[in-house]
Amino acid sequence: MKSIYEQLGGTYSRVGDYDLPNNDIMLTKRAGNECSTKQEVRQEDRQASDAVDKETIGSWIGKYGLMRKTYLKEHRPVLYAELVRSAKLYKHLSEVNEVCTRQVEEMTAQIAEREGVSEALKAADPMAWVARMNSIQNRAEEIVLREYVFA
Repeated sequence: MKSIYEQLGGTYSRVGDYDLPNNDIMLTKRAGNECSTKQEVRQEDRQASDAVDKETIGSWIGKYGLMRKTYLKEHRPVLYAELVRSAKLYKHLSEVNEVCTRQVEEMTAQIAEREGVSEALKAADPMAWVARMNSIQNRAEEIVLREYVFA
């Protein structure tokens, strides 16, 4: 019995113990991950992979990108499927990761300045500085997660 993906013309390639759709295999090969498949890549798969933006090939998905991917899979399956189908998922995840990382860094610096957490405190009482910086970091990350990852 064929899957719906196969009925629509999709094909799978065996990678280790898993059968992965050929689109995903092209992305993982081009992203530099180790992927050993002995099957020839079809011409259409080559054309589809050329549509992937060359800047995103070496991009790092990172912590926030992985969290966004999980959120999309579980709570926004239609959007997730559309991003996968159009080969824009990794670009989207990379962008989310970059924006979130930058925002957390900026917010952490701003909140630390506003609350008076400085190098002087770090020199005088390192443990208090670490505790306050961890608190600031967690608050900034919570805001960013709510606004960018889980939105």
